[in-house]
Amino acid sequence: MEIPLFDGAIIRDVARGGNSGYRREMAVSRLVLTDFRNHEDAVLSPGAGFVVLSGENGAGKTNVLEALSLLAPGRGLRRAPLAEMARQGGSGGFGVAARLGETDIGTGTQSDAPERRLVRINGAASAATTLAEWVSVLWLTPAMDRLFVEGASERRRFLDRLTLALSPGHAHHATRYEAAMRERNRLLSDDAAPDPDWLTALEARMAEHGAAIDAARREMVAALAARLEAQPEGPFARAGLALEGWQGDAGALLRDLAAGRRRDAAAGRTLAGPHRADLLVTHLGKGQPAHLCSTGEQKALLLGLILAHAELVAERAGRAPILLLDEVAAHLDPGRRAALFERLEGRGQVWMTGTEPALFEAVPGGATRYRVAEGAIVPD
Repeated sequence: MEIPLFDGAIIRDVARGGNSGYRREMAVSRLVLTDFRNHEDAVLSPGAGFVVLSGENGAGKTNVLEALSLLAPGRGLRRAPLAEMARQGGSGGFGVAARLGETDIGTGTQSDAPERRLVRINGAASAATTLAEWVSVLWLTPAMDRLFVEGASERRRFLDRLTLALSPGHAHHATRYEAAMRERNRLLSDDAAPDPDWLTALEARMAEHGAAIDAARREMVAALAARLEAQPEGPFARAGLALEGWQGDAGALLRDLAAGRRRDAAAGRTLAGPHRADLLVTHLGKGQPAHLCSTGEQKALLLGLILAHAELVAERAGRAPILLLDEVAAHLDPGRRAALFERLEGRGQVWMTGTEPALFEAVPGGATRYRVAEGAIVPD
């Protein structure tokens, strides 16, 4: 039957199997999109392994991956405003519903509040940050090919997505830290004589959550760097990782913030803390910083990093994350494509898009294949 999970966004009910308690099944067995981007009413029932979406440019393949990326905290793989995700000419809101094991996750917006995201887990309203406790989603898109040459903020977002997959509480700490920092910046810039007690309280909150952010990042970077360094040379370059910028415990950050009030007021922003960190990546085979490598080498580094991280998450969490690989095969030669598919086989659910089905001929048997055309999704 159809049930209104959100006003203006009708989502088909997925058959429930009862209350499963706290479980994290990392494979989508049913996905329903309602008024999402160019998909008016799409229903997919993929298998647990490879899921291939093929179709012309603009057909809506990446839109499906974006919908899946909303099963994780944050704004999805495009980081687009929520209002832009609602289908033009639709109800004004949108809905994404997914079943993972015996868990039902729904997210979307209402027509009267297009920028307010709602989340339901097994029918109960939840905060978006709690999604990390149920599922891990990692993605690689063509827009990320410039990750190593863009500003540090993009690498921090990438770093935090990697960290979140291993530390579900990371989203909570990041949200609280950013909220306290915004309020502190406002007080310092708008008030000639800000309340020192209120500033101290905000800085204490920043110190608590900032130290947790830094610790989780460094633990993830150390574990992933060790895994990458131990891997043999292969078709995907090995990346060396390091975290640059502020580091320390809560006490150190509290002292830095208190001492930097006048400086931060003049700058109009907070100049000390984990929000100033940067992820440094090196091509281990060449001993060269990633931003100095060729475009092809950078893509190989990024792909190798994502694959190693997915394996690390599977090892630590006991279940592989959902991987979203947008146009991943387009710029790989046949040998590297085959090597990619071989490495991914049996390692959880992997969604891949491409313009030509022939790009995925080497995908092992049993893959779920769909053809996407003008918002319609049909089994291929």
